[in-house]
Amino acid sequence: MIKEFRDFIARGNVMDMAVGIIIGAAFTAIVTSLVGDIINPIIGLFTGGVDFTNNYLVMSGEVPPNASLEQAREAGAAVFAYGAFLMAVINFLIVAWVVFMLVKGVNKVKDAATKKEEAAPEAPKGPSEVELLMEIRDALRAR
Repeated sequence: MIKEFRDFIARGNVMDMAVGIIIGAAFTAIVTSLVGDIINPIIGLFTGGVDFTNNYLVMSGEVPPNASLEQAREAGAAVFAYGAFLMAVINFLIVAWVVFMLVKGVNKVKDAATKKEEAAPEAPKGPSEVELLMEIRDALRAR
């Protein structure tokens, strides 16, 4: 059973998946930082720092006036937190756009490398089999 487990782990698919998960986790941290630390502040400059997170409707319970969403939840009120959902959707769209641009850039680099390999000059090819047979035929006719 230990041998079977070792063989299973040593297969390429399992190792590739493990590497993909580890790289994906590291990549997630990079994209999250890019969006949170660079892109969102730039967007905040153009939108005047608009943040919808604390927009909510109180469905039941008592909430002090001008309370934040966190304060309303701590007060035990049932809230319809549409602002937090809207910000999650906006952040998702930003992250999806960043990932799209990164993948597009990587694909462009990969395509450029592939084109360089394809553009390498091919060795001159000799005549085809049919061409050789036609030359032999013509040479035999000329005799």
